[in-house]
Amino acid sequence: MIGAGAGAGGAGEPGSQVKRGKCPERVASDPVHRNARRVQQALDEAQARVAVVELDDTARTAVDAAAALGCPVGAIVKSLVFTADGEPLLVLASGAHQVDTSRVATLVGAASVRRAPADLVRTATGFPIGGVAPLGHPRPLHTLVDVALADYERIWAAAGTPHTVFPTTYADLLRLTIGTPAQVAAAPPDPHP
Repeated sequence: MIGAGAGAGGAGEPGSQVKRGKCPERVASDPVHRNARRVQQALDEAQARVAVVELDDTARTAVDAAAALGCPVGAIVKSLVFTADGEPLLVLASGAHQVDTSRVATLVGAASVRRAPADLVRTATGFPIGGVAPLGHPRPLHTLVDVALADYERIWAAAGTPHTVFPTTYADLLRLTIGTPAQVAAAPPDPHP
């Protein structure tokens, strides 16, 4: 989940720093895969001023992406599709933790929240698991955005394939997805029970 600055003031602007570690600047390239081109088009239409970048290494998982970028895993956006009472729900979570489906069910008022099967992920988003972008879907999805991502000045999201990513900010991710900020991780255990 990587990208590079392509305009003034954008998330990929040179000199941008991550609060809990640095992510290197990357050189933008023209996306080759049609999914990556679709994500770039959606970013351009939203005036995001960032570029999709193709990685040599896979970014299929948050750990893979963080290793490829030299970034903290928490700065990686995991795009996870669930079903909430049978309807698709996109949760954009920090790579640093797991999503608490009980908490998410409460947040969205659903009786049940479960991981979506691969065919539903592709139908709902137009992307395969491992490359699900937070935007560029066939139709808008109800989206929750993990508040833990706000800890980083620059975060990285998948761009349609396991080898393409783009940079953004927490604020811009909310704007691009029309997402709802939410605490989606399990609460840490009480150290003084």
